[in-house]
Amino acid sequence: MQEDLFYYSDCLKISARIYVPDGLAPGERRPAVICVHGNSGRRDVYMPAFARHLIAHGYVALIFYHRGFGDSEGVRTRNIPMEQVSDIVNAVTFMQQRPEVDPARVGLFGVSFGGATVTYAAAIDERVRCVVEVAGPANGERWTRSKRPTWEMLRLMDELKEDRIRRVMTGQSKRLPYQVLFPQGPGITQRQADAYAEGQRYEGQYPEGYPLESVDAAMTFRPEDVVHRISPRAALFIHTERDTMVPVEEGRTLHAKAGEPKKLFIIPGMDHKEVYQEINAEVFEVVMKETVDWYRQYL
Repeated sequence: MQEDLFYYSDCLKISARIYVPDGLAPGERRPAVICVHGNSGRRDVYMPAFARHLIAHGYVALIFYHRGFGDSEGVRTRNIPMEQVSDIVNAVTFMQQRPEVDPARVGLFGVSFGGATVTYAAAIDERVRCVVEVAGPANGERWTRSKRPTWEMLRLMDELKEDRIRRVMTGQSKRLPYQVLFPQGPGITQRQADAYAEGQRYEGQYPEGYPLESVDAAMTFRPEDVVHRISPRAALFIHTERDTMVPVEEGRTLHAKAGEPKKLFIIPGMDHKEVYQEINAEVFEVVMKETVDWYRQYL
């Protein structure tokens, strides 16, 4: 069973979809997992496959659009990490009210920048029983710099300085295509283009582009500074070895700074978006096996 619904986060209506496994007895409560999308904001492109896999293993699952994405309220395509952490924390509260959910057994699952935000949310919200982080950055500034040579980074810093003034004077941030704000490897870009219909791609779902403010905000976000607070709750970090969007060192850093129980699982030879079912079904299955095994042990 799945149902489209909404909850509120900072007085904004957040569009969500809950997935409930078959065969629940009257009054039965199951552990639940909140699945969080990344910076591109394409919940319905990436996240349903993860949710369907989780309900097949008996978990209640929730996917949602962060504020500003899909049909959630908020400034369109504006990624402010701490606001997204708030959306996640409020999703935990929402799931604890559901009659199908055991309120003491709510876990988080996040991919790409969603991996960074679920890490932060788990660190500051002790209601989160355990977390699975997939290919997220540990330090937003280091991640941003890793994606650009020095001369491009200098130009970006000049553009950010101008955009801060623009935002104060006009209330608007310059908008650019997603691939310009968050560069990715050319090989995976082509595979993604082959996998998705035109309306599912960045420019198809969000033709208005993404505000430069999102990069500015990402550069101040440092999950590595708080990841130790998850312990003694459990954290699994999954990363692809040849990740051209978020270097594998980011996953290693989160794991190194986390407390026990923790695990780092690196998938050899794979790139960032190989974890999505539509891009590489075999790698998706590997990710979900590790994830379900982790939840069985700790959720």
